[in-house]
Amino acid sequence: MPLAATRRSGLVDQVISQLREAIRRGEWPVGERIPTEATLVAELGVGRNTVREAVRALAHSGLLEVRQGDGTYVRATSEVSGAIRRLCGQELREVLQVRKVLEVEGARLAAGWRSEEELRELAALLARRDEAWAQRNFDEFVRVDAEFHLATVKAGHNALLTELYRGLTEVVTASVATTTQADLSQTDPIGHHGLLDAIAERDPDRAAAEAGGFLGELIARAGDDLG
Repeated sequence: MPLAATRRSGLVDQVISQLREAIRRGEWPVGERIPTEATLVAELGVGRNTVREAVRALAHSGLLEVRQGDGTYVRATSEVSGAIRRLCGQELREVLQVRKVLEVEGARLAAGWRSEEELRELAALLARRDEAWAQRNFDEFVRVDAEFHLATVKAGHNALLTELYRGLTEVVTASVATTTQADLSQTDPIGHHGLLDAIAERDPDRAAAEAGGFLGELIARAGDDLG
């Protein structure tokens, strides 16, 4: 390979890394348009073709979506998340089914491996979730609920399961938002205190049953809505 081509390839990789890190940090949130090509060229100090190739690569991996005539938008925060979004799309029932597979085992592991610090974090997140619901702060409720589920999986101390679940961040949040909309007229949302109690008491079977129970209920609802 010619030396110039090698240098160019390395420069594209550097720009890809910079853009990926900006997305991961949340500098450009999911659904938001990233700066124009001209702006990126000026900020990164590289040529238009380099930026174009980097954006094309990130679009191929699912992080970005190029909309002709409109701009380029953030579609996911990681390649794993982008792949999952491509696989299950926006089909709510499929998202909930995947969540159930991961969260049931995550809850089981959390009950056996959680630390006292992690238990306190789960309790604090659940308290914030309840407070957000009481105040009818929809956006906060959705965000904290998704954080609670991720923290539960993390408490199981299985790095691979945690990374797989972290890749679901966007679709989990979207599914929480969708299912919560249906509960807004209710006094209370689907509760997670039984799950927290099972994890606190180090009861893996009960924790798995609790996680499977509320997700099974949501899957049944999604099926009814589709039917």
